[in-house]
Amino acid sequence: MKTASTLCAAAAFALCTLPALAQKTASQGIDEYRAMLQDGNPAELFEAKGEDLWKKARGPKNATLEKCDLGKGPGVVKGVFVELPRYFSDTQRVQDLESRLLTCMETLQGFNVAEIAKTPFGKGEQNNVTALAAWISAESKDMKFNLSQAHATEKNFYEVGKRLFFQRGGPHDFSCASCHGEDGKRIRLQDLPNLTKNPGDGIGFAAWPAYRVSNGQMWGMQQRLNDCYRQQRFPYPGFASDATIALGVYLGVNSKGAKSIAPAIKR
Repeated sequence: MKTASTLCAAAAFALCTLPALAQKTASQGIDEYRAMLQDGNPAELFEAKGEDLWKKARGPKNATLEKCDLGKGPGVVKGVFVELPRYFSDTQRVQDLESRLLTCMETLQGFNVAEIAKTPFGKGEQNNVTALAAWISAESKDMKFNLSQAHATEKNFYEVGKRLFFQRGGPHDFSCASCHGEDGKRIRLQDLPNLTKNPGDGIGFAAWPAYRVSNGQMWGMQQRLNDCYRQQRFPYPGFASDATIALGVYLGVNSKGAKSIAPAIKR
């Protein structure tokens, strides 16, 4: 039978450890929750759809995307995601994955990309672009980001993206850096990674496209950036605009050496 002193000692120990337990719940609970959800990530359904779309003859030209050049030659998808955005000589533009897919859908399949760009996220061909991005990103999972800065335009886009990242404005005088410009920030229980440097494997840029559990939607990087502008109370930028691609270059170059886990799962 336990003595009163033993029980008191046990109670005191429990009280002393409560802060540590609470701290673990706050800082690690969401990560543990994500880890449990990762087994059976619904993004896998989008991956399967994206692979099918890549190989399926569609559009006014009734053609597949199997000759699409994403940077490593026609039809090559493995390893391309971790090198995008990059400069393409045929379009003379720096393009991210989604804008490059639009180019291929226009030239190979005959789609009207202006109409696709105006279509709301999650609807019509926009939904198909997201599925394609999910599959292509999965083909580079666990590979390290290594964006080129060899072309002058790529360097210019990095500098433009950096300026946009720190540009303050809107009714709350926010910028991307307001949330992601320094270490140790969080909103509620959500850690906010510092995206001005390499935040680590599978964090920030290295996690998108991703499936959002909170709304049951698959988001590409273009939608992720659009939502950041929404939270800053800025007008939405155009889909695949130079502004969003420049931000992608800045974030991607800063993620050099980080492993991609895309398509990931998010809250």
